[in-house]
Amino acid sequence: MREAADGVPSVVAVSGDSGVGKSRLIAELQARESDQARFLRGECVELDGGELPYAPLIGALRELARARDPALDSIGADARCSLSALLPGIVPGDRASVDDDSAQLRLFEALLELLEALGETQPVVLIIEDLHWADRSTRAFTAFLAHNLRSERVMLLFSYRTDELHRRHPLRPLLAELEHGERTRRIALRPWGREELDEALADILGAQANDELLSRLFARGEGNPLYTEELLAAGLDGRGAAPQSLRDAFMLRLERLGADAQALLRVLAVARMADQELLAEIAGLSPSLVVPALREAVAGHIIEAGGDGRFSFRHALLREVAYEDLLPGERAAIHLKLAHRLEAQRRSAPTDDGLASQVAAHAQAAGDRPLALTSAIAAAEIASSIHAHGEAADLLERALQVWERMEDPQAVCGLDRAELLVRAAHEHEHIQQRARAEMMLRAALSEIDEGAEPVRAALVVDQLAMTQWGLARGDEALANARHALELLPPGLADGERAGVLAWIARVTALRGHYRDAVAAAREALDIGEASDAGAHTISQARNTLGMALAGCGHVEEGLEELRASLALAQRSGDDAYATFHAYGNLSDLLFVAGRTREGLAVAQEGLATVSPSLRSYHVWLTAGVAEIAFAAGDWPLAARSLVIEGRAIEGRWLINLRLRAAELALGRGHLEAAGRALEEIEELVGVSIEPQFHSGFGLALSDLRRRRGELEGARAAIQEALDRIEVCTDDAMRVAAIGAAGVAVEADIAQRARDLDDRDALRQALLEADIHMSRARAAAESAGPVEAVWVTTAEAELARALGDNDPKLWDRAAAGWESLDRAYLAARARWRQAEACVERGDRPAATCALTVALKRARALGSEWLAAEVQSLAARARLGASLELDAGADQPAPAIPQDPFGLTGRERQVLALVARGATNREIGAELFMAEKTASVHVSRILAKLDVRSRTQAAAVAHRAGIVGPPDAAS
Repeated sequence: MREAADGVPSVVAVSGDSGVGKSRLIAELQARESDQARFLRGECVELDGGELPYAPLIGALRELARARDPALDSIGADARCSLSALLPGIVPGDRASVDDDSAQLRLFEALLELLEALGETQPVVLIIEDLHWADRSTRAFTAFLAHNLRSERVMLLFSYRTDELHRRHPLRPLLAELEHGERTRRIALRPWGREELDEALADILGAQANDELLSRLFARGEGNPLYTEELLAAGLDGRGAAPQSLRDAFMLRLERLGADAQALLRVLAVARMADQELLAEIAGLSPSLVVPALREAVAGHIIEAGGDGRFSFRHALLREVAYEDLLPGERAAIHLKLAHRLEAQRRSAPTDDGLASQVAAHAQAAGDRPLALTSAIAAAEIASSIHAHGEAADLLERALQVWERMEDPQAVCGLDRAELLVRAAHEHEHIQQRARAEMMLRAALSEIDEGAEPVRAALVVDQLAMTQWGLARGDEALANARHALELLPPGLADGERAGVLAWIARVTALRGHYRDAVAAAREALDIGEASDAGAHTISQARNTLGMALAGCGHVEEGLEELRASLALAQRSGDDAYATFHAYGNLSDLLFVAGRTREGLAVAQEGLATVSPSLRSYHVWLTAGVAEIAFAAGDWPLAARSLVIEGRAIEGRWLINLRLRAAELALGRGHLEAAGRALEEIEELVGVSIEPQFHSGFGLALSDLRRRRGELEGARAAIQEALDRIEVCTDDAMRVAAIGAAGVAVEADIAQRARDLDDRDALRQALLEADIHMSRARAAAESAGPVEAVWVTTAEAELARALGDNDPKLWDRAAAGWESLDRAYLAARARWRQAEACVERGDRPAATCALTVALKRARALGSEWLAAEVQSLAARARLGASLELDAGADQPAPAIPQDPFGLTGRERQVLALVARGATNREIGAELFMAEKTASVHVSRILAKLDVRSRTQAAAVAHRAGIVGPPDAAS
C-alpha cells in the first residue's frame, strides 16, 4: 500500500484454504490503514442457476454513487456515461445504451479512470473478496485492471480459496496470467505451526496455554485459525465434548441458539443476505420475535449486520454448513418463497439489477420452471445492458434448458424459441464465441418459416452472415447476405434491405472488389434515402461508396462521398461508430491518393474528435496517424502514436498496430524488433480475410527477409501475399506496391545470380520480375499518383534486375515520392540512384544523390540506410566529399588509390575467395598458413564493408577487381 501511495500500483492476491484467515487479514489491514487510504470493498456472490454480474464492483462503488462522491464529477462525461451501466443515476436520463464490441472495454476504462480520480486525494485499495466465486465479467475486469495499472495510486487486493480451485476452475487461467505480472504479489496463508498456535492461544486466552491444551488443539484443529477458535468456543479446554470436524463445531454453535434464531438462520442460509423484514416474512415470525432472535445470533458471532441494514453470516463456511443441514424439501420451499418474494420486489423496483439474477437462481433451485424461465430472460436483458455479455449468454443458455422441460414455454415468457436462440447468439457474438453463435443462429433459422416470415428470416440470415465474416469465412458470409436480400424483395422492409446492402458493400470493399462494392453501396443509398433506413445506414453506405469509388480510380468523387458521410455522422450526434469510420477512411483515402499531409491532418483531427473512451476506435485512428506519419517522415510522431500502454488490444486492431511498429522498426534498421512485431501477428493475419493486412504483412516480411539476406524467403513472402489478396482484387495501390516489391526482390536475386554466373537462377529471376512488373503496370493503368510512382520504382528495379541500373529511372522515382511527401521511400530511391551513378562512372551525380540520401536518412533516424549510403560512398571513393557535403562534424579519412585500399596480396586472396576457396585452400595456393589466410580474409571483408565471403565476391566482381566466379563454386 505504501507503494501505491507513491504512484506505484500493485496487485496483491491473498490465498489459502477455508478458515485460514484471509478475510481477517484484509479486515485488519483496513482497520489499521483506514485513515491512510480509501478502501473500496466488494464480495463475489455464489449463485446456482443465475449470475450476478459485477457483484463485487457494484458493492464496492455503491456508496460512492449514493454519496455522489466528487470523484464522479471529476471524470469525463463519456466515462460517467459508461459507469451509469453499473451505477444508475450518476448521469441524467437512462443508462448508457451504446452497445458495440468495445462497450465492456469502455466500461473498464471508465472504472480505471474513476479509480485514478479517487487516488488523487489518497491511495485507493480495491478489495475483491472470494474471487473463486467471481462471475466472468468480474474476472475480465480483474485481468484488465492488473494489466493496465501504470502510475495510478491504486492497489488491487483480492482473496480466493485454494481448496475451491479444482482442475478446471475458471479462476485458474486468470491466476496463471496474473502471476507473470511484475506488480503481482501473492500472500499464501498457511495453517499455524505449533509455535504460532501457542502465540495465538496466549493472545486469545490472555494467558499461556498449557501443553495439554496446546497439543489437543493442534492435533484436532491442524493449525486452522477458524477451526481452532470454534474448538475453543465448543469447550475443548476441558469443559465440553470435542467436535470431530469444523462442520460439527459450527453445528454446535447453531444448535445452541433458540428455535426462532435457528429459523431465521435457515432462511438466511438460503438468501445469503437479507434484511429484517424479508427474514421475518419468509421464516413466518412476527416482528416482536424477530429482533430478539437476530440479537441472539449476532451476540453468538454467527451473523453480522452490514451498513445497508442487511444481515449475512459472519463467515461463508458458517452459511455453507447451515445450508447443507437443511432437508431437500425444506431447502426448496425456502428457495420458492424467496423467489416469489424477490420477483414481486423486482417488479416494483425494476432499477435493482441484482434482483433478477437472484430470482432466477432461487426459482431454478426451487424447481419453479415458469419463474426460472422468465427471470433468467429478464436477468439476461439486464446483464446485456451492463455489457456483461458472458453472463447474459449463460443465462439465456439456462433459459433454453428450462424451455425444453416445459409444455408451453412460449405462453409463459412471450417469446418463441427462435427469438431466444437469436438473443443468445447475439450475446455469444459479443464475447467472441462465434462458433457457438453460428450454431444457435442455424437452430433459430430451422424454427422460422421463410415463406411466412421473410423479414424475420432475412434478419437472422444477415446476422449469420456477420458471424461467419467474423469466423473468416468470407464466401459463406457474402452468400448468406445475398440470400437475406432475396428474402427481402424490393418494397418489403426497405430500411432493413438498405442495411443488408450497406453491409455487403462494406465487406466487398474490404476484400478489394471495389466495382461490386460501388454497385451495392449505390443501391443501399437509393433505397435508404427513400425509406426509413436511418442516418447510420446512409452514412455507412456513403462511407463505403467513397472508398470503393477511390479504389476504382475516381478519387475526387470518393472524397466527396466520404466528406458527406462524415458530415452526416456529425449531424446525427450520437453515432460514434459512423464518425470514427468516416474519419478513418477519409484520412486513409487522402493518404492513398498521395495527399499525405492532408491525410495526416484528418487522421489527427479524428483522433482529437473521437472520445478516448471509445477505445477500439481510438486505437485504430492512432494506428492511422502512425502509418501516415511514418510515410511522411515524422518518425517521432509515429513512435509516440504506437505507445499504447498495456491496454487490451487484440484482433484486427493488434494487427494494425504491429504492422505500423514493424514498418518503423524496419525503417530504423531494428530488424529484431520488426521480426518480433510480425511474429506476434502472423497467426492473426493468417486467418484474416482482409487484403489490407495480407499486403501490409507481405511487404514488411519481404523487406525484413531481404535485409537479412534471405532472398528466397523474401520471394515466398511476396508470393504468399499475392495469393492471399487474390490476383482479381481491384485494390490497385496494394497490388502496385506489392508488384514493385516483388520486382525489387527479383532484382536482388538476379544480381546475385549474375555475380555467381548462375544462368538458370538469373533466367528465373528475370521471368518473375517481368511478371511482377506487368502486374504493377496493370494495377496502375487507371489509378492515381501513388500507383504511378510505384510503377516508376518497379521499372527502376527491373532495370537493376536486367543489369542496366538506370539513374534516370531512380531519379524519376525519387522525385515522384518527394512530390507525394513520402520521405523514406524518396531517400531509398536516392540511394539506389547513387548506386546506379557509381556503376556508370558518374561521380558528381553519385555524390549529389548520396548527399541527399544521407541527409534524409539521418533526419529520419534510418540507421541502416545511412550505413548503406556511407558504405557505397566508401567503395566508390566518395566518402570525403560526401561527409563534407552532408555537414558531418569530421571528414572521412582519405581513401587510398585503390577503391577499397586492398594490397596486392589481398587482391590475390580475394580472387581465390571469389572462386569459393576455403582458408586452407588459399593457404596451400599462396604458400601461407591457414591462420594467415583467415586474417587476410577478415581484413578484406572489413575493407569491402561486407559480412560474408559471398558478398565480398559479388562486390569484387561488380567493381571489376576479379573476373566472374566459376558457377560450380
